[in-house]
Amino acid sequence: MASNGTGTEELVQPDTSRANDMIVVEDLWRTYDMGSEQQVQALRGINLRIRHNEYVAIMGPSGSGKSTLMNLIGCLDTPSRGRYWLNGQLVSELNDDQLARIRNKEIGFVFQTFNLLARATSLHNVELPLIYNGTPAAERIERARQALTAVGLESRMFHKPNELSGGQRQRVAIARALINHPAIILADEPTGNLDSRTGQEIMALFDHLHAQGNTIVLVTHEPDIAEFAHRVVHIRDGQIFSDEPSRRKR
Repeated sequence: MASNGTGTEELVQPDTSRANDMIVVEDLWRTYDMGSEQQVQALRGINLRIRHNEYVAIMGPSGSGKSTLMNLIGCLDTPSRGRYWLNGQLVSELNDDQLARIRNKEIGFVFQTFNLLARATSLHNVELPLIYNGTPAAERIERARQALTAVGLESRMFHKPNELSGGQRQRVAIARALINHPAIILADEPTGNLDSRTGQEIMALFDHLHAQGNTIVLVTHEPDIAEFAHRVVHIRDGQIFSDEPSRRKR
C-alpha cells in the first residue's frame, strides 16, 4: 500500500515486466583497464532479453565481446555499468560469494574442454556440484545416477574420462550441468573438440533438453551449430549487430 497524497491508500502494482524473462540485460557495459590509462570497451551498452525455455545462440568473431557477454551471463564476471537480472534476481549488484551461490544453483555450464576431473569416475564428476553445496551422499549419488541416465550414460557411470570417447565426456559434462536443475544451461563451444558426427549427436541432446523445458544459451562461432538454436544473436564490436530467428524457426 502507498499514499496517493490525498490521505487515502492505493495499491502498488507489482512489476511484472520481466515475469516471462529468464535473462534481462539493460545497458550492459564492460570496460577493461589495460594500464597506462588505456581502456578496452569489450561491451558497449548491450540490451538483451531471453525468455523462459528459449534456445538462443550468441555468435561473433574473435574480439567481438561474445565471450565477455557469456562471462557476465554466467556470473563469472561483473559489468562495469548496467543491470542484469537472472530468473528475476538482480545479480549485477551481488558480491563474489553471492555470485558463486547463483552459479552453483541457477547455471549449468558446459564447456568445450569438458572440465572433468581426470582421476574421477563419471558418477563422481557429475555429483561434484552437490558436494559443494552440502547435499547428503546418498541423495548425491542417486541424483548423479539419474542425470547420467538422462544423457544415455547409465552404462558408463564408473568409467574415468580417459576411458570415454569425446562425445561421452561431453555427455558427462552435460549431466553435471543438469544436476542442480539450473535455471539456464550455458554452453560455450560445446562441440568444438568433437568430430562432426559426434557434434551432431550432442546438439540432438540439447534439442531434447530444450524440449523438456530447459532454457539454453549457446555460445559459438560456427554457423551450422548456431542454427540448432531457435534464435541467433550476433555480437560485433561489443554491441548487438543482429537478433533474429534461426533458419529452422523461420
